[in-house]
Amino acid sequence: MGTTVLILGHSGSGKSTSLRNFEEGEVGIFNVAGKPLPFRKRLNKADRPLYGTIMGSLQKNAMRAYVIDDANYLMAFENFRKAKEKGYDKFTDMALHFEQLLEAANSTNDDTIVYVLMHPDYDDAGRMKPKTIGKMLDNQLTVEGMFPIVLEAARDEQGFCFVTKSDGTTPVKAPMGMFEEARIDNDLKAVDSAIREYWGMRPIVDGEADAQ
Repeated sequence: MGTTVLILGHSGSGKSTSLRNFEEGEVGIFNVAGKPLPFRKRLNKADRPLYGTIMGSLQKNAMRAYVIDDANYLMAFENFRKAKEKGYDKFTDMALHFEQLLEAANSTNDDTIVYVLMHPDYDDAGRMKPKTIGKMLDNQLTVEGMFPIVLEAARDEQGFCFVTKSDGTTPVKAPMGMFEEARIDNDLKAVDSAIREYWGMRPIVDGEADAQ
């Protein structure tokens, strides 16, 4: 089983920028919205992929790290494509497709980490959750519960960061001792290294540990 990590953050919170320290060949990026990366570096990415493309790549599992950037748009774009369809079957289909994607991410090999970047929403009690379409994913799945690690991308007086500990209103969580600080730099490659060290996973590319 692979490891999945959920990153929640509003637009402009530094989610995509957190990829800046990866090098070409280290990570495969599924750029769902097709936006240019917010930094000058060439990384392996597929623009505006559909579910089949993403799930096919995860099944091949040729890399040890993948990022699904702005995964919410997979649901949003499908919703627009089905806008003229009547009835609730389309919402069932959308929920099923997203659940299958999460299952594919979890079915990668033991040394693979899949990062799912999503915009947040809030329930009636004001608690943060991933933004979804329809009620099936929230009521019958609870998306954040599918992930062993949930981080929040945020910006405070010190700059952009990842929040690693919940204040009770967010689903943020991480295994005990993986991140000692409640606030860390929004460097997803550093997060990747911390996860691999904690669980004894192979480095993101062969030879990286020797080089370090």
